[in-house]
Amino acid sequence: MRIFSIQGSNISETDTLPEHLPDQGYLWLACTRQEFEHLQGRLQAALLTWTGLQLVDLHVSDLLNNQLPSHYDYTSQYDLLVFRRLATRQGEGDGAHPGEPLVRSPARGGPPVLRRIDTSPVGFALFDQLLLTVHPSDCGVREAYAARLLNQGHADPRPTGSRVPANPADLMLRLVNLMVDGYLELRRELTRQLDHWQSSLLKPGTRFNNWSALLEARLSLHQLDEICEDQRAAIQDWIDALETWPDAHTPAEQRERDLLKVRSRDVLEHIERVVHHVRRLEQSAETAVQMHFSAQSNRTNDIMRTLTALTAVFLPLNLIAGIFGMNFEFIPLVHRETGFWWAMGSMGLIALGLIVVFWRKQYLARTRR
Repeated sequence: MRIFSIQGSNISETDTLPEHLPDQGYLWLACTRQEFEHLQGRLQAALLTWTGLQLVDLHVSDLLNNQLPSHYDYTSQYDLLVFRRLATRQGEGDGAHPGEPLVRSPARGGPPVLRRIDTSPVGFALFDQLLLTVHPSDCGVREAYAARLLNQGHADPRPTGSRVPANPADLMLRLVNLMVDGYLELRRELTRQLDHWQSSLLKPGTRFNNWSALLEARLSLHQLDEICEDQRAAIQDWIDALETWPDAHTPAEQRERDLLKVRSRDVLEHIERVVHHVRRLEQSAETAVQMHFSAQSNRTNDIMRTLTALTAVFLPLNLIAGIFGMNFEFIPLVHRETGFWWAMGSMGLIALGLIVVFWRKQYLARTRR
């Protein structure tokens, strides 16, 4: 568990739980899901000492649940936000109980970009002077932002002090925004992969055989759409709850409140961009598949049309050959020396005439692509 004390531009990290909250500033307790389960009694006792209350049992279960979708809940004393973020690497997970090895996610098929669509929840318990976050094991988001926060604390406070989170809610939104940025980066890779498949699907004269990967991509995009919808609903609920907070008493407090609203709307806008892009990718993949089968149907129609025209050319020739193959004794031209050449010439003229007619009607022409 990592414990940060943030007082203005002064940021420090300790290894033990403090006896009380700082007079100015707030605490950030960042622990893994296994640590939270193992240290649940100590954390609840510390919360009781610091704030005079403990986490509700149902909220504790939510923070320990590794399959919970993104959602927002609140009490009269604290807010709870669960937000699903992308796994930093394949197989990242949590053990079912403390001390057990990590649960490895089953290998996902398809290209490497699809294997990145693997999410796990991060829980936020937001108090007035405390932010408790529960992360998956080896959470890259926690480590990345903790390093950034410590760098801000060690730098010159004059140019960087404004970037330090002013309160626990601001810190929570910055962490959420960092998670959403991972989805924004993922969408670029998905776009490149789907563009490659679309060019393969629409390229004439080639056979597309990677249908299993394309189906996996469509399922992954649908899953990503559902994840982002839950995220958007959770952040929208948070924004609605933010509007019900008591009015600020000082201009500085009102400014912080306005900055929270602006940052919340910015996070929501980022999520909506991801949702819009994912749905556009789903539509593009569906359109590419439909255009592929339409092109295949057009090729089949061209082949069948050509075969039908050639069959129609040879039908009268077969008729003439059948007539002269009858076993009658008296048939015109049968007993004449030039009869064979008359028959061949008439058959050639008929065939040539039909080919000219079919060519003018474009029955033998290839469809332009």
